Amino acid sequence: MPHVIEPAGGVDRTMLAFLCEAYDEEIVEERPRTLLRLHPRLAPVKAAVLPLVGRDAALVEKARPLYEDLRKSMSAEYDDAAAIGKRYRRQDEIGTPWALTIDEQTLADGTITLRDRDTLEQERIPLDGAKRLLLDRLSA
Repeated sequence: MPHVIEPAGGVDRTMLAFLCEAYDEEIVEERPRTLLRLHPRLAPVKAAVLPLVGRDAALVEKARPLYEDLRKSMSAEYDDAAAIGKRYRRQDEIGTPWALTIDEQTLADGTITLRDRDTLEQERIPLDGAKRLLLDRLSA
């Protein structure tokens, strides 16, 4: 079924073009995945801080300061509701390019998991260097 949207010239038209181009649906591990592949500079939320278990006080103790530090430099979200997979999917849908997961390994060695929205690749990075890494990626 065809759809016709004719916004007036200006920012509306440009933003609609970005949204239409960025919207994507795919199947990952036999499950549908909806995501907004906005360029990181255009994404409304740049990073999400996700403690693996939202009720674990030790994980929250590491996650909250990271979130508070990130939001001074970029738009960030803190999410500890539901299973980690659902939280990843929520962030994918709103176009968040990076998710930072704090887990048991963080407590052991001070590293966190950085998940990329587009490639789904995950890498371990130092907790202390997370903000600098994200700022570098945003400026690249």
